[in-house]
Amino acid sequence: MAQVTKAWILLLALSGASTALSVAVMRGALTGTAITLGGAAILTLAWAKARTILNAYLRLDEAPAFRRGFGLTLALYALLLLALYLGG
Repeated sequence: MAQVTKAWILLLALSGASTALSVAVMRGALTGTAITLGGAAILTLAWAKARTILNAYLRLDEAPAFRRGFGLTLALYALLLLALYLGG
């Protein structure tokens, strides 16, 4: 199976998981601390999807130096968003 196909399948799975979490929050299935953890999990899934897109579709897996730079920037941005979400 081609790498792009594997990445597409992974993106479908990650999108399904984030959708399921969003629906659970919207319907009130999560309460209290679970809502906060659900939001953090959705953000983590978005980070994983962004890494998958960068590595597979933009082919950063073929350029390790660029992959590290983009990965670090993306991780710092995701951590900033997580801190703002948890602090807000």
